[in-house]
Amino acid sequence: MRKVVKEANFLSLAGNISFSFFGFASFALLARTFPVSLFGQWVLYISSAAFVEMFRFGITNTAIIRYLSGVSQEQRKQYMGSNGLIGLVATIILAAIVIVCNLLFPSQINKAGYGLFFTWYPLLSFANLPYNTAMVIMQADMRFGKILLLKVLNAGGFFAVILVNFLFFHMNMTQLVWAQIGIVILTSSICVLAGWDGLRFIPKATKKTNKVLLDFGKYTTFTLIGTNLLRSADTLIISLSPMGTAAVALYSIPMKLTELQQIPLRSFVATAFPKMSKASILHKMDEVKSIFYIYSGALTYLFIVGSLITFIFADFFVLLLGGSKYIGVDPATGANAVTIMRILSIYGLILPIDRMTGVGLDSINKPAINFLKVLLMVITNVIGDLIAIYVFKSLAAVAVASILFTILGVWVGYRFLDKELSLDYRLTFSQGIEFYRNMYEKVKAQWVQLVRR
Repeated sequence: MRKVVKEANFLSLAGNISFSFFGFASFALLARTFPVSLFGQWVLYISSAAFVEMFRFGITNTAIIRYLSGVSQEQRKQYMGSNGLIGLVATIILAAIVIVCNLLFPSQINKAGYGLFFTWYPLLSFANLPYNTAMVIMQADMRFGKILLLKVLNAGGFFAVILVNFLFFHMNMTQLVWAQIGIVILTSSICVLAGWDGLRFIPKATKKTNKVLLDFGKYTTFTLIGTNLLRSADTLIISLSPMGTAAVALYSIPMKLTELQQIPLRSFVATAFPKMSKASILHKMDEVKSIFYIYSGALTYLFIVGSLITFIFADFFVLLLGGSKYIGVDPATGANAVTIMRILSIYGLILPIDRMTGVGLDSINKPAINFLKVLLMVITNVIGDLIAIYVFKSLAAVAVASILFTILGVWVGYRFLDKELSLDYRLTFSQGIEFYRNMYEKVKAQWVQLVRR
């Protein structure tokens, strides 16, 4: 058991499970605490913040994970310094843009439901800078135990506040945002005091390391923005449509449930990318292919099981997360959250191959190709959403568009990666089965040893 709990995949999975559990529970409590339209404003605040965070840290996150592999101690400090410097400059610029927009267009912003974001995001962005820089450095070093600790403290602390509020205090939205920022400041302070964030190395940043990260990051930034747009474009377009914030709240329930499927995906990708990057830097392309086959196959089989569960028990999951008011056909929008949930469960089947092709392209230093792949997916998604909302006037059609753009991403990503690595798609499925067979044999051997003792 000690060997298992210290293994990188296990710790990464545990971190994402804990983070998602607290996020899931917090989401469910907030959905029950506030009216549908007010809860929709919270969803817009969270999704908007996540989108801007992708831009802020996408510049360096993927690059720092790749380039911290196999460098000297002095180079390591230089890269961490550049990572912190670029993150700080990006934070200042983005916070200034948000503040100026809020001063120039206050009535339009509040009318669209984005008041919380434009008021409080600048403060949140500075509060979580040390936390986010620490998380990416520890992922590069595969220190998933510390990542687990920080995720539990961050997400668990905010869940505790929401639970106490639900039972006793009944705070308003602004007060909850204050509480959220307070928790973030606490976790960031721990990162600074422990020296995990690397911000103290900003003076060691060099023009060379700045350029290396920015050259790689100019593609990965827009790739990450595009990836986030694939998740948030639906919410954004719905919020700007005549359906309004009530439709945002309804659609957010099944969207939140799809995150359950993505817990193992994020966990395995977090360990796959450093491994594939290191193998690529060492020119071990057969090892890169082997890692791609194993992770893609294992995750695909896992997602088949997960998608079946969410499809069959969609009504239970919707009731669990949103409560009875989200069951049945919504009179305002004509949408059914359970139907949307079942459509999105099909969407989950094709996520592993899509995500792993993107990871594969980044790991072999082809971020421009991965950016092109994501750009095509974003364009397809936006067009599909606009047709779904303004032609079919259907939230279910928005979910169908998610399936179509992901199929396109799988085809484009696999085609480009195949040109670089000469892949054999059949090995994806055979290696996936082999992964679970090996896992079974290891568990069986450990159990036999335990029984003999």
